[in-house]
Amino acid sequence: MPNPIELAHSPDADDIFMYFAIKFGWVDTKDYEFTNVGLDIETLNVEALKGTYDVSAISFGMYPLIKDEYALLRTAVSFGEGYGPKLIRRKDKKLKRNFKVALSGKYTTNAMLFRLYYPEARPVYMDFLEIEKAVVSGKVDAGVLIHESILDFDESLEVEKEVWDIWVELAGEGLPLPLGGMAIRRSLPLNRAIDIENILIDGVKVANDKKEELCKKLEDENLVRISDEMLTKYLDMYASDESVELSNLQLKALNKLYQIGFEHGMWDCPMTTEDYLIPKEYEALRNS
Repeated sequence: MPNPIELAHSPDADDIFMYFAIKFGWVDTKDYEFTNVGLDIETLNVEALKGTYDVSAISFGMYPLIKDEYALLRTAVSFGEGYGPKLIRRKDKKLKRNFKVALSGKYTTNAMLFRLYYPEARPVYMDFLEIEKAVVSGKVDAGVLIHESILDFDESLEVEKEVWDIWVELAGEGLPLPLGGMAIRRSLPLNRAIDIENILIDGVKVANDKKEELCKKLEDENLVRISDEMLTKYLDMYASDESVELSNLQLKALNKLYQIGFEHGMWDCPMTTEDYLIPKEYEALRNS
């Protein structure tokens, strides 16, 4: 009998790219039967707080809130390297200290960093696809664009602040900006969790190895919102060889993010990311 696993991811291009090699049957999934659910990242964060899905994409900035119920996976990770979400405003607008800002959700990493940097701003939370329009119309004074929106926005808008620059000011030079990753429910048996993590790692590897073929298939089946050069550019940013498995530098960046959050009272105790990963040594012992 196959083991059903429900995996939730966002509908943005990098999440789809990193999962759909599995969906298309390009990866050996052993005796697991994966079904996928596509939801916006803030909905996924909220559902993770409820423990809804076996495996789910999450914002790194909210992981300490679910660390007892979910382990952090090493794969399908998104980091910024000199880029990331953008705070935008109308070119004719000067922001006051308490400006009204549209954010994609209170649990997103970009919202965490934004609130630390702009404590007097007044957040309004909305679907990320509505943020640009809200800024153009004047419904809000500014907004933080995420996902593909950062590549192409209305000509009446300009960047007020890069979240990357906020990160550098808070964390120092030399660390990538942690954005999002995957978490797995701790109630799953450890041997199963290891299997699932390895399957997902293989999926991201295969996606990168067959990038051109996979991108064409995703475009042909209308599974992504952007295409051609913009899709390639976006995937080079957020779904690449750096997404396959957490590196030591990426772990260092996550630890700095969680240190910053603890120091600002966002969670009750300090945490080290390595303590919340699936223990690899168990697999070595099992196979010895």
